[in-house]
Amino acid sequence: MIIRDGAQRLTPAKRIRVLLVDDHPVMRAGVSALFGAEHDLELVGQAENGVQGVSMARELQPDVVIMDVALPGLDGAEATRKIKESQPDLPVLALSAHEEPDFARRLLGAGANGYALKRSACDELVRAVRLVASNGHYVDPSLADALAEGAERRRPLSAGALPIVSLSDREAEVIRLIAQGHTSKEMAMALGLSPRTLETYKARAMSKLNLRSRADLFRYAMRAGWLREA
Repeated sequence: MIIRDGAQRLTPAKRIRVLLVDDHPVMRAGVSALFGAEHDLELVGQAENGVQGVSMARELQPDVVIMDVALPGLDGAEATRKIKESQPDLPVLALSAHEEPDFARRLLGAGANGYALKRSACDELVRAVRLVASNGHYVDPSLADALAEGAERRRPLSAGALPIVSLSDREAEVIRLIAQGHTSKEMAMALGLSPRTLETYKARAMSKLNLRSRADLFRYAMRAGWLREA
């Protein structure tokens, strides 16, 4: 892909620089080959454990970190937490063989911007990386329902913990699906809404909650317990 600058010269579009943290050489080789075939993705570093991943994230300043969950020594959740402490704006995408919702809740609670599964199709991983790189959030579709059900069982929030607002059932449903990483097209199909109606519900909810971006929404969802157990 190319873009034109102000002088009408052709310049290459910016590539998404990715750091991969995974202790399996075969997995690292597979992701490297996958990204090598994509015009906008560049694997700039590979770490085989959590401690090395934290250090390389600081050194390389990538656009996205892909973080395995089960790592020797410092596990994926703790490594993610350390990265977010020093680089809060650096997106971290968890990549795991674990399909249990509790693993996803733990990584998302540690600050990960998404949770993808290793068994997913290659194009789904590429989609997840692009989504978190653009300040979005991603949860594998197979886990979305289980995470939402867990959120429904959360305890009431203490007074003053979050803004007290009144969302309609549909507004709440839309805002939760957005926080779980679903696209507008996916939500419109799932809820049987037109894109315009969906945007109306989204705008109303965002306004009521005083949220300005998808990142604000995701942080609110985490505090509200929508993506983890209370």
